[in-house]
Amino acid sequence: MNTIEVDSGPNTKVFDEETLGLDVPETAHQISTDSWFQAGFVLTTGINSAYVLGYSGTVMVPLSWIGGVIGLLLATAISLYANTLIAKLHLFGGKRHIRYRDLAGFIYGKKAYALTWGLQYVNLFMINTGYIILAGQALKAAYVLFRDDDVMKLPYFIAIGGFVCALFAIGIPHLSALRVWLGVSTVLSLVYIIVALVLSLKDGIKAPPRDYSIPGTHISKIFTTIGAAANLVFAFNTGMLPEIQATVRKPVVENMLKALYFQFTAGVLPMYAVTFVGYWAYGNSTSAYLLNNVNGPVWVKAFANICAFLQSVIALHIFASPMYEYLDTRFGIKGSAFKIQNLTFRITVRGGYLAVNTLVAALLPFLGDFMSLTGAISTFPLTFILANHMYLVAKKDKLTSSQKLWHWLNICVFGFLAVAALISALRLIAVDSKTYHVFADL
Repeated sequence: MNTIEVDSGPNTKVFDEETLGLDVPETAHQISTDSWFQAGFVLTTGINSAYVLGYSGTVMVPLSWIGGVIGLLLATAISLYANTLIAKLHLFGGKRHIRYRDLAGFIYGKKAYALTWGLQYVNLFMINTGYIILAGQALKAAYVLFRDDDVMKLPYFIAIGGFVCALFAIGIPHLSALRVWLGVSTVLSLVYIIVALVLSLKDGIKAPPRDYSIPGTHISKIFTTIGAAANLVFAFNTGMLPEIQATVRKPVVENMLKALYFQFTAGVLPMYAVTFVGYWAYGNSTSAYLLNNVNGPVWVKAFANICAFLQSVIALHIFASPMYEYLDTRFGIKGSAFKIQNLTFRITVRGGYLAVNTLVAALLPFLGDFMSLTGAISTFPLTFILANHMYLVAKKDKLTSSQKLWHWLNICVFGFLAVAALISALRLIAVDSKTYHVFADL
């Protein structure tokens, strides 16, 4: 029997989840239907998305071996800890909190609801923009293997990527409907990760000694190191854990914890492997898209790039789902997903949302900078600062003085890192904007 605690003033009551009349908010999407294993694959799809092809360049190059390895291990541990805090609050107060903003609003009030929704929207918008940049980069990388004629430029491929993402969003009504696509995503991820691993390993064995020093001037090293710290937390966190947990079957807290343990054990191993081997093979010349570094058969590299493109389309749908859920619920979209009215709504609204994403992606296609900025202004606040403070407020009567001090220490440290990372990310974007024009063909 699974029990949950409901705080009611100074006394805490314990109820059986199966018999407790939980207040569940209205939603147009399915909830409580998925196994913990499916939720684990949703989380792992995010970790092993095509973004992993950039961590050798955006994390390891600015931090080098010692900083990069220790940083990734620490980011794994603290991200698992912060996400378990959020997962444990899913049923807080006898109410099921199926959205991040619902949980914040329940604990703090209406202003926190609006602020959290704003932070989450910015977080997911920038992640989705990054996925469209990735999709465009992968398509261009495949194209130049056959025709390096400079006719098709990166913004064109980004536009194609955005269009395909919109088609997928129209056909898949909600997060739980991904099902078989999660298996497809896993296969696609394995293809480009294995190709990148094998070809990097082959290049590294044949290559002369590499330079692993941190490039740049003293000042630029400081800013790139801080930016890399933001990339570290970006790698592991979704900013939408309650929305994913909403899809999980009862017992919802226990099952979500199983999904998180799966994500942060088996799920991180492919990411570790490709990140470390890629940096080992190319040193500080590793690019922000590893498949641009590797040497091998043209057809193998092309296949890996196409897989990275397709996986980005699937992964984007996960991170766009909170916005889709909000819009579908707000406008009362119910019934068959393929009713003319519902199809028309998705074509218009989701297509319009992704058109804006695509425009921003083509305008500023600086992937590493987007990762840093996302980590700074939304991942740090949502996943670390807010998680620790919400848990502190929700469980204040049960925590010891040392536990309260621990959470306050986390809040202060991550608050400082968020400010530092924001300054660093804005500087990186400003520098790249001077180096490259808008709609740059990188």
